[in-house]
Amino acid sequence: MKKNISLFLVLFCAVFTFAQKTVSGKVTDDDGVAIPSASVTIEEPGKDAILAYGITNAKGEYKVTFTSGESNVDLKVKAFNQKPLTKQISNSDQTLNFKMQSEATEIKEVQLKTKMITARGDTISYDLKAFNSKNDRTLADVMRKIPGIEVNKDGTILYQGNAINKFYVNGKDLMEGGYGTINNSLPKDAVQKVEVLENHQPVKILQDKVPSDQAAINIKLKNSVTMTGRGEVGSGFGDPWLWNVKLTPMFFGQKSQWVVNYKTNNMGEQVENEGNILAFGSSWEGRRSNISQNNWLSVENASTPDLPVKRYLMNSVHYLSANYLTNIDKKKEWELKANANYTNNAVEREANSITRDVQQGVQYNTRFLNNFYTDKLKGELIFTKNAKKGFFKNTTTFSQFWNADRAFAERNDEIGFRTGNEALESPTSSFQNSLSTIIPWKEKMVNLKSYISYQNDTQVLEISPADYLRFPYKKPGSDTLTTIKFSPGTTALQSFRIKSLDTSHSANISFSTKGWTFTPQVGFDYSTDKLTTNFDGMTDDNSPDFGTLAYENDLKFTRANPSASVGINYKSESWSLFSSFPVNFNSIKAEDLFRNVSKSLNRVTFTPNIFAQYSFASFFKASVNGGITNNFGDIQTAYAGYILTSPGGFNVMNPKNPIPETNTKNAGARLEYRNPLNNLFFNVGSRMSDAKNNLIASSIVNESGFRVTEYIERENKRTSNTYYAEVGKYFPKFKTNASLNYNNTISKAQSIRNTDNIDTRTNGNTLGFKFNNTYFSWMSIDFNASKTWNKQSNIYLTGNKGKTEGYTHNLNVFFYPLENHTIGFYWDQINSKSADIKYNNGFFDVSYQFSWAKKKLDFELKWMNIADKKVFERIDIDNTTITQTTMLLRPSQVMLTVKFNFK
Repeated sequence: MKKNISLFLVLFCAVFTFAQKTVSGKVTDDDGVAIPSASVTIEEPGKDAILAYGITNAKGEYKVTFTSGESNVDLKVKAFNQKPLTKQISNSDQTLNFKMQSEATEIKEVQLKTKMITARGDTISYDLKAFNSKNDRTLADVMRKIPGIEVNKDGTILYQGNAINKFYVNGKDLMEGGYGTINNSLPKDAVQKVEVLENHQPVKILQDKVPSDQAAINIKLKNSVTMTGRGEVGSGFGDPWLWNVKLTPMFFGQKSQWVVNYKTNNMGEQVENEGNILAFGSSWEGRRSNISQNNWLSVENASTPDLPVKRYLMNSVHYLSANYLTNIDKKKEWELKANANYTNNAVEREANSITRDVQQGVQYNTRFLNNFYTDKLKGELIFTKNAKKGFFKNTTTFSQFWNADRAFAERNDEIGFRTGNEALESPTSSFQNSLSTIIPWKEKMVNLKSYISYQNDTQVLEISPADYLRFPYKKPGSDTLTTIKFSPGTTALQSFRIKSLDTSHSANISFSTKGWTFTPQVGFDYSTDKLTTNFDGMTDDNSPDFGTLAYENDLKFTRANPSASVGINYKSESWSLFSSFPVNFNSIKAEDLFRNVSKSLNRVTFTPNIFAQYSFASFFKASVNGGITNNFGDIQTAYAGYILTSPGGFNVMNPKNPIPETNTKNAGARLEYRNPLNNLFFNVGSRMSDAKNNLIASSIVNESGFRVTEYIERENKRTSNTYYAEVGKYFPKFKTNASLNYNNTISKAQSIRNTDNIDTRTNGNTLGFKFNNTYFSWMSIDFNASKTWNKQSNIYLTGNKGKTEGYTHNLNVFFYPLENHTIGFYWDQINSKSADIKYNNGFFDVSYQFSWAKKKLDFELKWMNIADKKVFERIDIDNTTITQTTMLLRPSQVMLTVKFNFK
């Protein structure tokens, strides 16, 4: 750990090898009138590379900080309708004033310089027209091509490798983090430019007081009042008949905004996740989260493969959402937002697996036929005031789930062949309310926050016949491992219910002076969980009695956490500092009335965290961060009765164990460079963590793969070190955007399996490449590729057993043979390799699109999975098992779709 930190500190300190110099002054015209918005750049002599730049303010003043090893540098001044100036200056701190001579500037030349990417302070603006192609229709199509910006598979937008904290349209946050709907359905023609707001603090009263290390996105539309949206209606040939409907009208006005979205299909598009919260704003705004169920129980199923969802998802989905925002006062400071969405989704999945257990030297085969049913409703009401003189935000959320899962399972192992039907019912009700307000008080600020959450989860798992289950079992007084035998023709039933109440309240007061902000805070968190479970099953005379208390739980888990902390923040032109120094008084108690067991923990912890960022030479940002966290477990790590968490095995906690404890130390450092003048962006960094636990998982696994997992008291550690780098550049002359990224993660973890201590070391590497080109008027190309090579090693995974390699690429090529005609070719390639086993999976699609320009209609005919590839094959390695999985894919299908804008 120390070696890794020292290595990165050497890299980090190398940035400051040469002393920084500052040049400042004033730019005026012949008459001595100040020239605003003039650019002042510093370059090394004889090199076409900008070291730093600045923009003059309204008074014509500028300030440029740069770093160079040369004795002299070139200073260049440019302004509209002024003759450019160039002067060689010494590499030293100095003040220089300039008078510029009038000279007409051709508009065409100015557009070439400023059209694509411009920068002003912490705002970088991208002109969308510079990056789109003829086949792009929505904002998301173009966003993926902008340098410095990435869009993940789940829709999350990253800037310089980090997730954004806000997504605005004309400066308003309609979607409250669930921006997938707008990104996927806003027509590109409605957008003037995309703005990246670096170091964005969304709470206005905290701006220039409490810094932020995250960026935000603001979509600036061409018109201040815009009625727009996107729609698609499609039908296709397949088994069954295929449909695809997307209707997303939008309105963006100065006082109100709204988006209504209805999407349904059975052709493999995962539209139901568009409502997920992807940007979480600032912690000063209160709590926000994606509401989910406490899914303790599950049916058996194969994990989803790492390939585009449209290739394997057998779905029938209906997703409806509505988002509304309006100002409710004349000053436009107060906003009311109402959001709601409903999902009805049915998914089928079929997979076959061959698992080799290298610890036991056995092999078993499984086959799962799954049906997953999702039925959920969510509603949200938000009142917000975000002004320079005060902040208020109250968010009320209600969610209801009526989900159900089904599985038909087959196993062929040492015992023989058998089948089982599995059914899970899991209704959930959930309610949350988050309140945060910041009140100015003389020169101070008072922040009050309150959060209340209540959730009720009920789950029932049924397996029939029960003798499908064969679990390892030790008889009392014996060390011999036998198998639990259920009576033929009977049913096994696991019931589960948990009621959770979570509250958090805090108050702080902030003092600001000369860029420093000090925030002392007191808080009190309280939560309680009530867990009741029961397992029913009939066994023969030689197996355990499931009527005993060992298979029931009646547990109450409470946590009280008073805390006191002080936050120290600093904001200047070059420096940003965010730090917090909390002291937590942890009081935790777990009571099991069935077993007369009561255990508690009372502990005082100090968990500081710090983030510091330094901006220099106009284009660079260097940052470091570190912190300590303590986690004392939750009800999932405290119960003492056996729970059949899945038909694959029981989980249990030893009632004699203490409360679980995890102490984690983390540190990181990062260097960023973003130069909008030459369209170059890169970042490099490191993350390290070290987690120490007092409990360790101990599993007993039989020859059929059924397991019983118990947690025993033993200190163990998990470590992880990650190094990453990314560079991207846009080449305007060739209309090409290219980026390269690399990630290396080395982790170590400990576990116990069948009484063997297993220390597993994992070395994972990923190399990615992105390329798109719109240089030719008759063709455009989008290409993304990634190469992975990983190695797991322990006492069982030796030599080539733990080595895996993967290669994935997505190639989209569009040809434009005639005006308004487009031919598309799509190629997805997914390869995997382990030792001598290699799988190559290629998928090909073609499309033809005719655009009726006058009516803004697109008619698309698309043939997907031309080769009619039936299955996808992959290899998974997990500590002591190597699994080859074959998953059923969507068949070849043809779709005819009409696409249109609402206005």
